[in-house]
Amino acid sequence: MKNSESTPHRFNSISDLHRVLGLRKPLHPLISLVDNTQIAINKEDLQTSFLLNFYKISYKTSPSGTIKYGQNYYDFDEGSLVFTSPNQLLATTDDTEYLGYTLLIHPDFIRNHTLGKNIKSYGFFSYAVHEALHLSDKEKQTIISVFKNIEDELHSSIDDFSQDIVISQIELLLNYSNRFYKRQFTTRKMVNNDMLYQLEKLLNEYYNEIALIKGLPSVQYFSDQLNVSPRYLSDMLRSLTGQSSQQYIHDKLIEKSKEMLATTNLSVSEIAYQLGFEYPQSFSKLFKNKTKVSPLTFKHSFN
Repeated sequence: MKNSESTPHRFNSISDLHRVLGLRKPLHPLISLVDNTQIAINKEDLQTSFLLNFYKISYKTSPSGTIKYGQNYYDFDEGSLVFTSPNQLLATTDDTEYLGYTLLIHPDFIRNHTLGKNIKSYGFFSYAVHEALHLSDKEKQTIISVFKNIEDELHSSIDDFSQDIVISQIELLLNYSNRFYKRQFTTRKMVNNDMLYQLEKLLNEYYNEIALIKGLPSVQYFSDQLNVSPRYLSDMLRSLTGQSSQQYIHDKLIEKSKEMLATTNLSVSEIAYQLGFEYPQSFSKLFKNKTKVSPLTFKHSFN
């Protein structure tokens, strides 16, 4: 395989992407709202994988009402929102025709505004495609109305307020998305509870069999085992338990360490090593921070 074929193509400008998608030049070089039905991809120009140097928010639905990526179907017929941030590796999808909109935002467009700093706090930009936001019919109408407002403003005469108005609409879109994702964690509670059960099993297995060999577990390890992105796992746990992934993992570690301190003759150092700590002092510090007593004091309380 040629190197040019294996290396993902990087789109540095929205204009360049427009050309490959068979679209007219964008009205603004740093932001564009695309009608997905107007896309006519030149597959000779678009490689299997590629990188965008800008944010992409896509609302997609298919004429049949169902969208498929790989083996995964979106579970809301009204369509879904997918969020990607700059430099995420993307891949071309199937030949299905999609309705909806795609909003492209170059970081320079928001750089001098508050959103330029705050946009990284919207965790869904780090979600995988199959963790997209599935919209109800009412939510779809809300999102489309925001897209329409952005479209109208981009087609209006540019003045001193144009950029501020568009950015305020982008912020509105992101805040609605935060609200709707919260709803999604609730409506998919059965699926998420099953994932929580699987995480519990993985944590028990890790602390019983793997920690001594591989060291302390990472959020990435468990998200890989569960086939979800680290950020989605953390947001799902926060919705169900009020804790982030790291907090949840640490709490399970403390539970396991308490069990070992209370029921075995192992020393604090031996327990620390079995749980994956390189240095016993690190274990003692975490244990005391979580329980307000040292591991040794806790152990002695059972003698």
